[in-house]
Amino acid sequence: MKLIFASNNQHKLQELRSAIGSKLEIISLKDAGIFRELPEPFPTLKENARSKARFVNQLSGGENCFSEDTGLEVDALGGEPGVHSARYAGDPPNPANNMRKLLRAMTDSSNRRARFTTIICLIMHDKEYFFEGRCEGQLLRSPSGDGGFGYDPIFRPDGSDKSFAEMNNEEKNLFSHRRKAGDLLIAFLRTQTETSDGQN
Repeated sequence: MKLIFASNNQHKLQELRSAIGSKLEIISLKDAGIFRELPEPFPTLKENARSKARFVNQLSGGENCFSEDTGLEVDALGGEPGVHSARYAGDPPNPANNMRKLLRAMTDSSNRRARFTTIICLIMHDKEYFFEGRCEGQLLRSPSGDGGFGYDPIFRPDGSDKSFAEMNNEEKNLFSHRRKAGDLLIAFLRTQTETSDGQN
């Protein structure tokens, strides 16, 4: 079974391939011959993840595929930046500018509650499945740490005294929203391959 991941991120591809094993072939957009920008026009993560998965499914001629959409939701800002997280400070996307804009918006706020949410949409055999991962935490008042990406330097997950940017990959995976959603996807795919094997 072949599964297209709506991304060209080689690190993510390698992680998924090693986790799932040899029963599934996971390929990138580039490997699938897809070079068009994926649409994200909707106001929710779920709708955007579905939109990207459907787009890839259509362009590939109906191949099994999955996509993800991730956002940082801040309670004091009514859930913003949310679906606009990657382009919060405008186009082209600039993580440093996004972070500065968010910190300015939160200057006078004592409520620092926030969460990362990842939604994965899988299209398999013309059926759609969704998997969600969340990480609750607090926004720091200034960046801390040199690792990670995006808003990682100003986000500290509940249960840790470090920001995401101060963690190594192993530490971050203990809390990661993307890892939680990915684990659910992998568990589902394993049940599908086991069911398929049992029917052969």
